[in-house]
Amino acid sequence: MEKFFTNAFNNLSEEGKENFYKTIFMNDDSEYAAQLRVDYYRSKFKSMGENVRIGKGVNIINPQYISVGNDVQISDGCTLIARGELGITLGDNVRLQHRVYLDTERSTEGYINIGRGCYIGTGTTLFGHRGLEIGTDCLFAQNITLTPYSHIFDDPDRIIYSQGGHCEKVTIGNDVYLGMGCCVMYSGNIGEGSVIGAHSTVVKPIPPYSVAVGTPAKVIKKRD
Repeated sequence: MEKFFTNAFNNLSEEGKENFYKTIFMNDDSEYAAQLRVDYYRSKFKSMGENVRIGKGVNIINPQYISVGNDVQISDGCTLIARGELGITLGDNVRLQHRVYLDTERSTEGYINIGRGCYIGTGTTLFGHRGLEIGTDCLFAQNITLTPYSHIFDDPDRIIYSQGGHCEKVTIGNDVYLGMGCCVMYSGNIGEGSVIGAHSTVVKPIPPYSVAVGTPAKVIKKRD
């Protein structure tokens, strides 16, 4: 039997062999591999608390700009990209479900802070161009998109990408619930205790303790 892949491995440099083993353990679902991932990132993250779990197939860019609290869960297939020193902060008891994507987008002013006890549902994408601050105990359902950037397209003689856009910091208050498939835009700050209905699009600030639905999202009642 031809040992094609065995021979290929033997021809790797020492660095190549280390990267090969790293790939195996980063994508293995055994408990041993899970513990190795935690041990590896403990030396790479800016800070890491206790009882952290990192799933398989997780992609982390610039871990030196990422801080993780106690009892944090980063599930399979998540991506965390910290492009600058302001980075990404996950508070205690934060849970990132499968395939959550976090990207600070900008190297100088971009950052993402997720407060204690937040649940970020499967397939959710969060950007922090000029800062994204999420309070404590928030509940984000599946497939939510938060993009604090809106392209300008006034000039039909220029390609849209070249025309720039509007961008602001976005703040989500404590104990906010975003239903499945919500979209939050650059001016969509959401006040404490508010609920946004499934598949709604938030394009302007929502006052605290409001229930808002639709595209664009409109307040239909107050929780109190």
